[in-house]
Parts: sequence; structure tokens; C-alpha cells
Amino acid sequence: MEIRNEVLFRMYFLLFGLVLPFACLVAFKTYSVTIKDGQKWRDKGAAQNIKLKNLEAHRGNILSSDGSLLATSIPYFDVYFDPVAPKDLDFNEKIDSLAFVLHHVLGWDKSPSKISNQLKNLRKSQKNRRFLIKRKIAYTELNKIKNFPLFHYGQFKGGLIVEQSSKRRMPFNLLAQRTIGYLREGAKPVGIEGSFNNTLKGAPGLQYMLRVSRKNDIWLPLEDLNSINPKDGSDVVTTLDINFQEITENSLLKAMKYHEAEWGTAVVMEVKTGEIKAIANLGRFQGEYTEGFNYAIGMSVEPGSTFKAATMLAILENTAIDLNEEVQISKGVADFYGDKMVDVAEESKSLESISVSRAFEISSNVGMARTLSRYFSGSTEEEGKLSAAQFLKTLEQFNLHNTSQKDIEGEALPYFKKAYSSEDNWSGTTLPWMAIGYELSLTPLQLLNFYNAIANDGKLMRPFLVKGVQHDGAWIQEFTPDVMKKKIAGTESIAKLKELLRNVVVRGTASKLSTSQYSFAGKTGTAQTNYQRLSSNEEHKGGYRASFVGYFPADNPKYSCVVVIHNPLKNGYYGSDVAGPVFREIADKIYFSSIDLHPPVNSKVKPLLAKLDLPGFDFGNSKDIKYLLSFLDIPSEGPFDSNWTVLKGNDNHLDVKKPNIQQHKVPSVLGAGLKDAIYLLENKGLKVSIEGVGKVVHQSVQPGTKTNGQTIHLMLR
Repeated sequence: MEIRNEVLFRMYFLLFGLVLPFACLVAFKTYSVTIKDGQKWRDKGAAQNIKLKNLEAHRGNILSSDGSLLATSIPYFDVYFDPVAPKDLDFNEKIDSLAFVLHHVLGWDKSPSKISNQLKNLRKSQKNRRFLIKRKIAYTELNKIKNFPLFHYGQFKGGLIVEQSSKRRMPFNLLAQRTIGYLREGAKPVGIEGSFNNTLKGAPGLQYMLRVSRKNDIWLPLEDLNSINPKDGSDVVTTLDINFQEITENSLLKAMKYHEAEWGTAVVMEVKTGEIKAIANLGRFQGEYTEGFNYAIGMSVEPGSTFKAATMLAILENTAIDLNEEVQISKGVADFYGDKMVDVAEESKSLESISVSRAFEISSNVGMARTLSRYFSGSTEEEGKLSAAQFLKTLEQFNLHNTSQKDIEGEALPYFKKAYSSEDNWSGTTLPWMAIGYELSLTPLQLLNFYNAIANDGKLMRPFLVKGVQHDGAWIQEFTPDVMKKKIAGTESIAKLKELLRNVVVRGTASKLSTSQYSFAGKTGTAQTNYQRLSSNEEHKGGYRASFVGYFPADNPKYSCVVVIHNPLKNGYYGSDVAGPVFREIADKIYFSSIDLHPPVNSKVKPLLAKLDLPGFDFGNSKDIKYLLSFLDIPSEGPFDSNWTVLKGNDNHLDVKKPNIQQHKVPSVLGAGLKDAIYLLENKGLKVSIEGVGKVVHQSVQPGTKTNGQTIHLMLR
């Protein structure tokens, strides 16, 4: 009994002393892991085996003003195969067929049997659940692959894995390349791509990924778990006209090659709105010209003589100058505080004085510098004259001290010295050299914007490149023209400067560029680079920068344009020889290709017809005359009931008459065109000789004469 009790005691001790506490501990731990800290451990397990992957959004397009694609994202796809995913029945049934199409359709080198064995081994080993099928394929090829045997079951039943990426493409290649811009890893964003990146990029989506191999760190997308779809980017619509852009770039490129220049830029802007219709930037890189830098916006340089328009407008605004008054030019050489200024114009070299207007037209450096110095002394102490500070203040009135656009980052700041500032190295020579476009700097676009304001009768528009933003073809944001200043100068001053700019083309430095087809106005410029002030007998050993800036048509400006070509090495270097012809070619092609630059045909009110003011002919084929009168909307009275018609003028219409044409008699063909006269007379058996062009005004055989095959001589005029 005692032994039995001792055994029971030991059993109870083991049960209640060891087993039961251990069971309670296990129960507590189970509760703690599954209930109390369950979410924590589930999250930890998920973190190790499930993750979220960003899904790339489709980047928006950049469009021209007519909707043409300037930049777009082309999707491409990488295709993989998970040989473990399909069921045994599906895999065994379809694997040979899949191997067959991989060989014959995708062109794999291995035979179908070897491909089939390779895929079977991969399924058996389960070592590679992302077996590459093909990289960077187009959407059309992807759709074909999706219909392959086994793959048509999809990802989870067929093992097909598709990963999408995209690459930015510019369908027009070089056109506006730098302005359109780019995004590159590790580089500063450039152009519209950079400035409007947030608009274009959209918002990425999220995709749950499952780890299927910890050893090889393989993850597969889980389409049966919730994910966030990406939000595609919006489209940016530019002001660029693709035809104008092509004209501008081709014209600039041709000149760059001909002159072997270092870099060049050309910009076309719509006068009334400030829309940039074309912008070309070309620089030489490894012997080829490409768009590597936006010179129009990012390069601030001394403009040279094209700045003389701002100098003249400042004088006109502040003084009562008579443009016919004389200014001493001393045969094209002047001394300013020990520094000599020299004229290039041959006309200057034989004259002691010249009118201010003529000095501007032939771009006399001495004439412009002395005119400015006459009215702006350069000293605050001298009485009776305006100071240099007033001149600079007037340039600020023209807004030349500010940047011009805001669509693209990286616009260079204009530079003007502060009057009398020792920090800016202000000296007695500063003002006369500023008069001709030195000791200051502007970007080509900033200079163009000033000329655009002149063409716009003083209204300064902000140049802009982006018209708005669209999503799925619908406007979500539109940018309207922005008036920076309602008037940069007085109406009379603007009118006088416009006349001067017109005369530069009519009889000044750009006269050889003029055309009778349309009018344009502007200013040539030839700036010395790497220069030192020269005496009259020293030779400049630096480079040159040729420019032309203006607008067209001159009488009703529609477009303004600037052309700058830096360091031309061959075939001239003057603005009129290098940049001017580019401006002219651009203006020609835009003018003759733009309907809105030409007045409507036959738009004037038609006058009442006098008796002798007949249309193209007064005798001819009835069908032709009837069509002509209908086309010209000319009123007529009378029937067209015969093959031939005679028109007689009345007070406000034409009378339609039947001509007297008798058989075997010579008819009258006076007033007929040559075609109708020959047709009618030769049908009568007559031989015809002619003299002159136009309508028949005389016939050698009188009407009514009996026909007998004679020769009749017609005089046309």
C-alpha cells in the first residue's frame, strides 16, 4: 500500500508540478503569440516574405501646338517564365508546344526538344522561378507571346511574368531637343522635361510581391492582393509650331556649317502673345552640330550693335532730339578718355558728320556713342544734362534688367553696371561703350523680347513655351498670354524707332537683305569677342558674334525673330552676312507658308462695272464665260443659249448677247482669247497667224467676208 501511495504521489507530482505548469506555459505562449502579439509576428513574417513594389506610371507626352508628339514614353516589356507555377497536368500537356513556338517564333537557337528538357529540369529543381524569355519587347510582340501555349493561362496558372518599363523618345529627333529637355540620373533636370517633371511623371502605383525563393531572393507579383494602380502623368502642350521649328533649325544649321561657327541660336516669337513658336540651339561637339545647351535662354553675352535700338529709344524717351540733327563722327574714329572707337561702315570713313538717323541706319559706333554722350553726360554733377544713372533707369523702364520667361529653369541674368560704381569698374568709357552694346550682357531671348515689344507698339509680353496641360485630351490647365508691361515707352518714341528699324533694311546695313515681296524691320550686330580696345590702325585678333534681330511684316508685325551666331570662322563675320541671311530665310519660309500673313484674295469691295471695264474677255465660249461670271459673282442678264457669247458692259451688270456667226462667213473674234479665236476661225476653214498676247484687238479679214480658206492675221494685246 505504501509503495502504491508513493507511486501515486510521484505521478501527481509530475502531473501537477511539472506537466501542468509546462502546459500552462505553452498555453500562455500560444495566447501571447497568436492573440496578444499576433499582429506583430504576422507583420514580421509578411515583411520577410511580402513587400510592396513601386509601379511606374506612364509619363505624359510633350506636344507641339498642333498636337504633334515632341516627346513620348515608349513602353517595353521584359518577359519571364515561372516553371513551378502551372499545374502538373497543364505543364506536361503544353510544355512541348511551348518549346516549339519558342524555337520557331522567337528564334531560340536550341532545338524544341532541348528547350523542353531545360524547362522540365527547371521545374524539377525549382531553382529559377524567373527564367528569362525575352527582354525589351514591344507591346505588339507581348500580345503575341501572351497567346503562346501555357502562357495564355496567365501568371498563376501559366507562369507568365511580365515587367513593364519605358523609354523616352523624341519623334522629331534633333528638333527643339534642348528645349524639350531630359531627366538623367545624377544630372540636373533640363528643359520642359525638368521644369514640368511633377506634371509629366504622374504618381506611381504599388504592387504586392511574394518571396518565392529566400536563397535566390526571387519575388513574384501577387495579383490577388490589393494594389494601388499608378496614375499616369499629364501631357504638356507647348507653343512650338513644328513647321516653324523645322524651318528655323534647318536654316540655322545650314549657316552654322557654311561659316563653321562655334555655336548659334535662333528664336521665333509671336508678337501679340509672346508665344515662342520656334527655338533652335546648335553647338559644335566632336565635329558635329547638336543641341547640347540652350544658348537662347542660358547664355548672356554682349549684344553689340543690336543694342543700339535700346540706346536710341532711351534717348527718344528722355529728350526732344531731332533725328535729322548732325552728330560728329570724325571719319569713323573717336577718342573717349584715351580709348579709341572705330567705325566699320565705309560711309563713315569719309564723313566728318552725319545725321543721327543715318548714324543708326549704317550702325555708326562713333555716331551712337557721341549722341548718347551728348544727352547723358555720365556725371551726376554736370548741370543741363541727364546722368548715366538716368540712362540705366530708362533701360530698367524697358525691363531689360529682368529675366524674361519662367517656363524653363536656368535663364541667365542680364548684366548692367551700376552707375559710377567702382565695384563694377565704372569709368568714363563705360557709357559710350554701353551705347554700342558692350560692358553689358543679355541673353538672345531677353534681347528679342525688347524688340518684340517695339513691334507690339510698346506692350511687353512675357515669352512662354507652354500653352497648358491636358489629361486624356481634356484641358486641365491653360496658360494665357502675360503682359509684363503695358507700355515700355511713349507712342511717339516707339513710332520713331520703328521707322529707324525699317530704314535699316531699306537703306542701311541690312539693305541687301530686303525684298519686294514683304517688309521687315530689324538691326544687324557684329560684336567683337575676347576684345581689347583698339586704336584705328590695330587689328582685332579675337572672334566675332554675328546677330540680327527684328520682326515681320514691318507694317503689321506678326512674328519677331533673333539670330545669333558665335565665332564664325569662314565666309564672313558681319551680322548682315552671317545672321541676317538666316533671319531672311526663316522669315521668307514662314511668310510664304502662313495664310494669316496674307490679306484675303479679292477681299476689297467690288466697284460697279463701267461699260468698258469688262472681265477677262468679252467674247468666248458660253460655258467658260458662265463659269467665270459665277466664280467672280458678277451680275449678268441674258440667256446662255448658244455655243458662243458676247459680253456688253452696262451700268451695274453685264449683258449676255448671242454673237452673229453665219455659215461660210468670217466671224468677228474681237475681244476673244487666243484659244477661242483659233477654234472658231479654223472651224471655218481659215488659216490663222498671230501677233502679241492677250485678247484679239484686230483681225485682218473683215467680219462677214465669205470664207474661202484664206489666211487671217490676228493682233492680240
